[in-house]
Amino acid sequence: MRLESTRNSEVYRVWLTDDDLEELRRAAGSHRDDLVIQLGGFVGLRAFEIPQVAPKHVKRTPDGDHFRLRVPEGKDTTGSGGKPRDAYLPREVEGDIHRYVRSEDVGRHKPIVDLTESGVRAVVKRTAERAADATGDEDFRHVSSHDLRRRFAQRLLVDRQMNPRVVMTVGGWDSFQAIEPYLNAPTPEVVNDAFEEAGFE
Repeated sequence: MRLESTRNSEVYRVWLTDDDLEELRRAAGSHRDDLVIQLGGFVGLRAFEIPQVAPKHVKRTPDGDHFRLRVPEGKDTTGSGGKPRDAYLPREVEGDIHRYVRSEDVGRHKPIVDLTESGVRAVVKRTAERAADATGDEDFRHVSSHDLRRRFAQRLLVDRQMNPRVVMTVGGWDSFQAIEPYLNAPTPEVVNDAFEEAGFE
């Protein structure tokens, strides 16, 4: 985990690792709270998008091997209202959603996570506080819901070197300028790998 200062001395951008995400998941107080962490960190949903998705929005692709999660009203920077998109839904997250929906008897048209946007943010903050207590790493106390989405983007763009246009499509970014900040902080491992692949030892 790495903290980056912002103009607000009280707020930091937090660059999480997947290990940090797992610590957050372990600290989650419930299955629902764990899903919030997963939907942000592995599906890339914004805090206001998480309450929108219902079981009916989980779709299997025609090849039968992949899943999408329809976001009815994502962020639209053009100002013309919510913009729908199909987020890539990893199989493991789909399985967790399925188990949660069955155990909680969530109706097909009801929100999977029945919280407001501020409720989602509170879950992330509360879970981060618990992770800080459990690990002794005080940096967790700075984690916000947007940092989960930041990890999602960095994993795809930096760690996996995925085509930025694909990331823009599944993550709901309208321009290269919008995703450029996520390219700024490769992990030390990514730097090492890049130089090794280029023939430097």
